[in-house]
Amino acid sequence: MSSKILFTDIDDTLLNKDKSVSRENREAIRRLLEQGHYFVLMTGRPIATGRIVIRELELTQPGCYMAAYNGGVIYDCAAGRILSERTLPMEVTKELIDEAHKEGIYVQTYQRDTIITEKDGKELEFYLSNAVMRYKLVDDLFSSLDKEPNKVILINVDDTDRLRQFQESHSYLEERSNSFFSHDEFLEYCPKGINKGSGVHYISSFLGIPMENTVAVGDERNDIAMVRAAHVGVAVKNAHSELMKVADYVTEHDNEHGAIAEVIEKYILSPEEG
Repeated sequence: MSSKILFTDIDDTLLNKDKSVSRENREAIRRLLEQGHYFVLMTGRPIATGRIVIRELELTQPGCYMAAYNGGVIYDCAAGRILSERTLPMEVTKELIDEAHKEGIYVQTYQRDTIITEKDGKELEFYLSNAVMRYKLVDDLFSSLDKEPNKVILINVDDTDRLRQFQESHSYLEERSNSFFSHDEFLEYCPKGINKGSGVHYISSFLGIPMENTVAVGDERNDIAMVRAAHVGVAVKNAHSELMKVADYVTEHDNEHGAIAEVIEKYILSPEEG
């Protein structure tokens, strides 16, 4: 039997709306690992919040990995160590922060799994409603950084068109970074060449698994790169329409009703295992 890799987004794909994992998904993941396949969490989250899911699903055994910060950090869950890390250059980070300030758009970044921001308002509140994290308020965002960040995120909850306009008017930044929407309200900037698709390629190469044995499943636009990169790209039933357009398959079930279990049964386990 050839080993396969399942790459899965976390929020609104693996997790239910209440951030729990269904019984169907838990059982399917257990069987996947028992049969010698690999399970990889793919997330825009920092490592610290990804570890919450790792602990809940007991993914500390060999065969479990995570690509955090949209592929910027590759993490071995069993060994508890970082395999690879990419960061945004300081000059790009400063330019993003300065330009966001000029446009009056909320901006935040990260240091050691902590959100760093200048403003405690509705944007931060909205972000924390999607991801429980520590945060630190500072007077000057850029000056507070003591190392290159893994990503910078711009947030607007009132007029998301402003984020699209910012991305378009600052397209020159794509020469030194990579931008995409993880939600309508979140415009993320990651290191050049980094996205969930690059995470798929890195982990597949690291494990020596051919690309034809890879499956990726997600729900949002920041999942497009990994769905395209994998041999089989899957969108869950509740996915954004743009992801559905590029997917090879759309699940019959949504994230509330065992979509990951459906994918594992259909594409990972062989007939005699399923």
